[in-house]
Amino acid sequence: MTTAEEILKDKPLTIGELLQWRVKKTPYAWAFKYRDADEQWTRVNWKDVGEVVQQLAAGLLSLGLKLEERVAIIAKTRVEWIFADLAVNSAGGATTAIYPNTSGDDFDHIMRDSNSVYVFAEDADQMLKLIQFPDFEKQVRKVILLEGEYQSDKVISWDGLLALGRETLEKHPDAVAKAAAKVTADTLATLVYTSGTTGLPKGVELVHRCWTYESWSVATLGLIETSATLFLWLPLSHVFGKVLTSIQMAIGFTSGVDGRIDKIIPNLADLKPDVMTGAPRIFEKVRAAVMLKFPRNSPKGRIARWAFAVGRDTRPYRLAGKKLPPHLAAAYALADKLVFSQLKEQMGGNIQFLVSGSAKLSRQVLGWFYSAGITIVEGYGLTETTAISFVGHWKEPHFGTVGWPLPGTEVKIAEDGEILIKGPGVMRGYHNNPELTAEVLEDGWFHSGDIGRLDESGSLIITDRKKDLLKTSGGKYVAPAKVETLLAAQVPYVSQVVAVGDGRKYVSALLTMDRDNVLRWARRRGIDLPYQEILENETFRNTIENYIERANARLEKWETVKRFAILPAEFGVADGGVTPSMKIRRAIITQRYKDVVDSLYDEEPAGDDD
Repeated sequence: MTTAEEILKDKPLTIGELLQWRVKKTPYAWAFKYRDADEQWTRVNWKDVGEVVQQLAAGLLSLGLKLEERVAIIAKTRVEWIFADLAVNSAGGATTAIYPNTSGDDFDHIMRDSNSVYVFAEDADQMLKLIQFPDFEKQVRKVILLEGEYQSDKVISWDGLLALGRETLEKHPDAVAKAAAKVTADTLATLVYTSGTTGLPKGVELVHRCWTYESWSVATLGLIETSATLFLWLPLSHVFGKVLTSIQMAIGFTSGVDGRIDKIIPNLADLKPDVMTGAPRIFEKVRAAVMLKFPRNSPKGRIARWAFAVGRDTRPYRLAGKKLPPHLAAAYALADKLVFSQLKEQMGGNIQFLVSGSAKLSRQVLGWFYSAGITIVEGYGLTETTAISFVGHWKEPHFGTVGWPLPGTEVKIAEDGEILIKGPGVMRGYHNNPELTAEVLEDGWFHSGDIGRLDESGSLIITDRKKDLLKTSGGKYVAPAKVETLLAAQVPYVSQVVAVGDGRKYVSALLTMDRDNVLRWARRRGIDLPYQEILENETFRNTIENYIERANARLEKWETVKRFAILPAEFGVADGGVTPSMKIRRAIITQRYKDVVDSLYDEEPAGDDD
């Protein structure tokens, strides 16, 4: 078994060193593709990346940045986010990653707790949040505005910082090198605030070694080729998105960067990437869109169902690496020509594999994509473990698991089923919170709070969150994530699912709907009603109920959803229903909709408490 020491031996151990290593290794290889001001794709090589980062780092040093001082970045995913982050670390500072949709008390807490003294702000909207931060004047020394203008002595433009950096390097060519020499593998690199489902966010301290270990460890797996293009749209303020940038430096592939959700489909067509990462909801939405594209009994609808049935029949052979029987091979070739090739073309035509993380993905969704010839790899990790602790391999699909531990990462399952993780990817601790750190870190082992088990191959199967288990009044434990994942996959009109039933006789569900798919359902049936009235329409509710019954067939009897309520709108960050990373805040939602939940138990069905 490969150890962490072996993986990191003779490797760059800081972010600055890793970048310089990549620049020297492949200076003229394409590093990033991104849209310019005219919405045209442009490219930048590693040599130019290195120069831009040097100038930004020198500019920050000229402003007075010191070792481990925090520099906040508040922007959506864009190439400037990556350059700024690399510059902060190259100059010895530490990045405070803040979701651009964070606001109110959470925003003020993160700024104050991190003591971020410099800020990269995307635009005037983010600047407005900053100046409303009560400690802005006394805490923040300078704001670097990525786009637009804002008149203030505290504000400098992106181009202004670059110019300042060039002036600094002309006078002191070794300014960045001197600052970088003070940085070690144990220097703080990043503060990422976990948007917990309760309470204020916790600042996770990730040192340089956390990121470089992840990079070199993933590089040993042969998952992504140097010649590949990865489509990076995930939030860089989340560890899952940010770790891809450090992995990229170790491997050398190209990243196409654009964080605008509404541009995902056109960007896939333009970039034609080999790899794309995403959260389960993205893949569930793609599947739902294809399933609902044609009426079930239309000619095209029947052809699509036939094609996926053929794909399902091929899965046992393909998963076992066996040759398809001639009749099945011929049928699959026809299915690919008529249906699967169109799906692949919509995703750019070059997808080698997809990566799903941040939440559990249904086996049903995994199988559906695999039937079409597209493999989704699952991984598992937390902010506290620098995103990736386990990952599968596209050459060896293992549905229902999140893969094997990264080389150099140790894992054990506690007596109560909790997953414990140890290795260089584990955080230094929670910022300004030694008590909480002591609760989750014991002798180097991080207590994940997740329940799981290892299968015979050593691959991890996640069951649920330790604190999220529901216990019915009949004494049965129910993993809500299992129920929610299945319903989200089985009911194509559903957007979000919250399973309820703790201390109750049976399990129920609160549902929000995908507005576009609901309106499409109504148009096909000639139902001309406002959206809210469609949600209350008896025919629509019967449709949802039928899908839920199909999902129930895949659950144990005590897990089945007996009743459900359709809520008028999706949960959002602004209303506190989800975290900035889009995790459901179960306690807040169940309390907010307490009357709705209670109504689901007014008349409890008899005989279902076993």
